[in-house]
Amino acid sequence: MDWTHYRFTSVWDLPAAPGAVFAVLEHADDYPRWWPQVRSVTRVDDTTATACFRSFLPYTLAVTLRQRSRDPASRILEATLSGDLDGWVRWTVTPRGGGSRIVYRQEVDVRAAPLRRFAVPGRPLFRANHTLMMRSGRRGLAAWLRTV
Repeated sequence: MDWTHYRFTSVWDLPAAPGAVFAVLEHADDYPRWWPQVRSVTRVDDTTATACFRSFLPYTLAVTLRQRSRDPASRILEATLSGDLDGWVRWTVTPRGGGSRIVYRQEVDVRAAPLRRFAVPGRPLFRANHTLMMRSGRRGLAAWLRTV
């Protein structure tokens, strides 16, 4: 088993229209405004940005995100990650009842040396850190959607 490889899936059901949700998610520059653990997003060009994340663990992850796919018709966003994490992320937004189902998938390898050193004993903490970050993101997105 590669202790530095992670696959995550988070599912959020929100009472907002899929188009409205997709419109917010495609603007990564605004994530720090509604997602507290996304500390910064700095646009490099039309398809690339750098971002810093920090949840409850005392470590900030820095990554470069490169848009791999943006499909407004299917409401799918994909990006590759490089830096402290290497891999990919995907948002998929579909209708659900009177609102939306948002599925976040991520597959990454940890490259940050301090985190790699604690790969085995830290794995449960790293997974919990991600879970808490995603819960906060769901709450933040729900609140943000009520204001736009």
